[in-house]
Amino acid sequence: MPRTLILAAAFAATLLTQPAFAVSAPTPLRVMSFNTRTTLGTHDGPEQWPNRRDLFVQTIAAAHPDVMGTQELTQIQGDYVVQRLPEYRWFGLDRRGGHSDEHMGVFYRRDRLRLVRSGNFWLSNTPDVPGSNSWHTPFPRMATWGLFEEKAGRRRFYLFDTHLFYREEDEPARAKGVRVLLGQMAKIMGNSRLPVVVTGDFNTVPTSEAYKLMAERLTDVRTVAAEVRGPGETFHNFTGKADKRIDWMFEKGFAPLSFATITDNREGLYPSDHFPIFATLQWSGPAGR
Repeated sequence: MPRTLILAAAFAATLLTQPAFAVSAPTPLRVMSFNTRTTLGTHDGPEQWPNRRDLFVQTIAAAHPDVMGTQELTQIQGDYVVQRLPEYRWFGLDRRGGHSDEHMGVFYRRDRLRLVRSGNFWLSNTPDVPGSNSWHTPFPRMATWGLFEEKAGRRRFYLFDTHLFYREEDEPARAKGVRVLLGQMAKIMGNSRLPVVVTGDFNTVPTSEAYKLMAERLTDVRTVAAEVRGPGETFHNFTGKADKRIDWMFEKGFAPLSFATITDNREGLYPSDHFPIFATLQWSGPAGR
């Protein structure tokens, strides 16, 4: 037999005796939620934005999320983050429908994700009316959302980011706001079975009606993640000693691998008056559209 045929036969035999190549698992999605502490009408002294903005950016860079929902974000803050971290883009309107007030700004890694479509709605009786406000609360509240697609795996998911009413007497309004949020999510997602993540500052604790309404439809990532690090409580008012778990992350359609409350600081200076939360979520189903 000619030498070339002998080599070819040997190579074919080797292939037949080798185990099939394993299909590598998709890269988990890295998700962050971060209340920035607004620059509007604040008197934060040593904690004012110019003093903590680089630490804020460093905290994001260290976690390196693929997507991040923020609350209280002003345009100057959002633009500073993407100036320092150009691998990210951000989008969203402010709660008045423009760009001069607080945003639920959503950031994403443009090397990993493509934004397919996005939008905003308000937590009111008229959610499609920008700046609309109901239930006798001082400020309009809203949600910003995006449908994303992985550039590599072509997997798609939704992210919704929100910030509920803040006063103690606003508990009924927070429950109403969650009902609007869930209703709008169902309207936007339609019959899609794509996975979804909800990030936000809910300004209430897990014993509240607002939380129970969320937990009926979605899963609190912290409660099911295989690995959990950091305190449960997230609001610390720049003291580093948090006393309320008001920042939540919910999901449906993922398998939560890990969850962390990030308490990093620089000699007692914190990037915000909230601890950010961070999770890695494994895709639990095939790529979908």
